[in-house]
Amino acid sequence: MKAIDIEERVAKAKRLFKEEGYNCCQAVVLAYNDVFGIDDAVASAMSSGFGGGMGRMREVCGSVSGMVMLAGLMAPASDPSIKVDRTRNYALVQDMAGQFKALNGSIVCKELLGLVPIGSSQTVPAESPEPSERTPEYYRKRPCEELVGISARIVGEKIAEMDK
Repeated sequence: MKAIDIEERVAKAKRLFKEEGYNCCQAVVLAYNDVFGIDDAVASAMSSGFGGGMGRMREVCGSVSGMVMLAGLMAPASDPSIKVDRTRNYALVQDMAGQFKALNGSIVCKELLGLVPIGSSQTVPAESPEPSERTPEYYRKRPCEELVGISARIVGEKIAEMDK
């Protein structure tokens, strides 16, 4: 893999989210897609449904989903008969998600947004599939830009470790 500037990738992910309007998953994936030779349009399309905790269902945080998607490129397990590859991939996913959870208390969107207490099994009312308008109020009440940056940093650090 080519050498990367982690802070540059973190800034790019945040910019993609806040200034360009990409969802949290897209922002993380698009911060690194070039490292893996994935076209911007393909990367954006394949990660588009994971925003808002998977289609605004407020389940797994989209930025965590972006890390998981990138883990599939970092530690591929494309042949299901190769158990060692699957184990390596799952270990990477668990490690990255564990780091995110240690920093934020959860990997669940509704908990990260404060819609339910962390660790709660409470549900939230279904939301419209229509994305929220990106207004100053939207950004004031959501930690998403910071969470996107955290996910992008975790990915960058893992890539750097793998390159050693």
